[in-house]
Amino acid sequence: MKKYSIIDAHCHIYPDKIAEKASLGTGNFYNVRMAYDGKISTLDTVAARAGIDRCLIHSVATTPKQVASINAFIAEEVKLGAGRFIGFGALHPDSEDIKGDVENLLSLGLKGVKMHPDIQGIAADDPRCMRIYDEIAGKIPLLIHSGDSRYKMSNPEQIGRVMDLYPEMTVIAAHFGGYTVWDRAVECYAGRRNVYVDTCSSFWKLTNEQVISYINAYGADKVLFGTDYPMWDASSELERFFSLGLSDRENEMILHENLEKLLGL
Repeated sequence: MKKYSIIDAHCHIYPDKIAEKASLGTGNFYNVRMAYDGKISTLDTVAARAGIDRCLIHSVATTPKQVASINAFIAEEVKLGAGRFIGFGALHPDSEDIKGDVENLLSLGLKGVKMHPDIQGIAADDPRCMRIYDEIAGKIPLLIHSGDSRYKMSNPEQIGRVMDLYPEMTVIAAHFGGYTVWDRAVECYAGRRNVYVDTCSSFWKLTNEQVISYINAYGADKVLFGTDYPMWDASSELERFFSLGLSDRENEMILHENLEKLLGL
């Protein structure tokens, strides 16, 4: 099989001292057995074994006071990775200085923002979140957890309302746009100019036929490959991706070109 350049567009990492606890907590939240411990060293090993060249790394701020430390941590790991990592920063809607947080994030060289409304406990279309969108729209992309039938925090209809208000904001809607509500995501997102989706935490539930239908609905130029490290094994996720039998051109776009163009890499 042809060797492709591969970027994993969705990886959560944590400082070593809290990584295992944080990974376990995420697993409990989703009732999933986590594949790995969330350490950056483990990600490095897993990515190399799977043939992944670069990883987009991020973490989620559950309180405003975590924002600065998370962003410093991500930026430092990007620096130490010497080209192997791309960093997205954290923001929290209850921060007293969102503008300052965004300026700091940009000064650190981070390329976008990660939000997880379900874990942060604030709905994506809550007025408090608008302060974030005001600062990042048209500047840097937002990678946002999208969808969960158990909650009303990040479902496609809510994020769709945000997109209507901020049509210039580039949004990466994780999990094919709607974790466990994939069909609703297609209805809300397909055809929007500035929306991308990633593949992570979806293969476990979807058939190849469903995955291909979603790729066709969004367009292969709007899909990013991601594993949701530390939740799933990268080699297994890639094996499933290649089993889709997409064209060489589609593989190139999804595995690296789309994110390179999106972030100007």
